[in-house]
Formats: sequence, C-alpha cells, structure tokens
Amino acid sequence: MSTTVEAVSERSAAEVNEEIRALWLRSGGTLTTEQREEYQRLVMEWAAATPEAS
Repeated sequence: MSTTVEAVSERSAAEVNEEIRALWLRSGGTLTTEQREEYQRLVMEWAAATPEAS
C-alpha cells in the first residue's frame, strides 16, 4: 500500500471535508479498520488541498 500523498489535491479542502463528515456519519462515530484507513487518506488529502476561492 502506498503512503505517499499527491502534492496537490484535485478537490478543494471543503469537498474533502464534506467526505470526511459523511464518513463519520455513516460510521456512527466508530470507524472500522478500513474506515480508519480511508479517514487517514482523506485527512492527508484535506491537508494538501487548496481552499475554495470565495
């Protein structure tokens, strides 16, 4: 499994944040091992994402 993160996310931070929120809602607040891996990937993507222009 690759642990590298793309330099620039193709999605905005707001888009990735929305996916993170949806993951937590689907999980009911307790993440499985697979969900935790997805969460970690999403957080790394969120950190690399650009903010939406206002």
